[in-house]
Amino acid sequence: MRVYLVTGRSLGQGTGKEKGKFSQVYLQNTSQCEIDPDDLRELNLHPDENLLVKTEFGSVVVKPVASKQAPHRGIVFVSYGPRVNRVTNPETHGSGMPSLKGIVAEISPTREPVTEL
Repeated sequence: MRVYLVTGRSLGQGTGKEKGKFSQVYLQNTSQCEIDPDDLRELNLHPDENLLVKTEFGSVVVKPVASKQAPHRGIVFVSYGPRVNRVTNPETHGSGMPSLKGIVAEISPTREPVTEL
């Protein structure tokens, strides 16, 4: 399924960061992908499946989570962290900040485990 990947801060990611980047809260929140419930149903994910997210910059496996902020079909959200850094453009165009919104991505079910740090 073709989607747009949006990255950013989340409450869980921020709370986890304060506890430490190796805290369970941080690791859990930076390893999941929020997806519209209708898109989740369309993917027909099984309970033991994860989500493979591929962009032109790389790929990562994350845990799919139904977004509570729907509807937003065709858009997925992953919190800032080491996993999402693997699929975003490292080019900063001189600003020191890469583009972190609206990244074209392909997502698909996978039985691969969540990408390790």
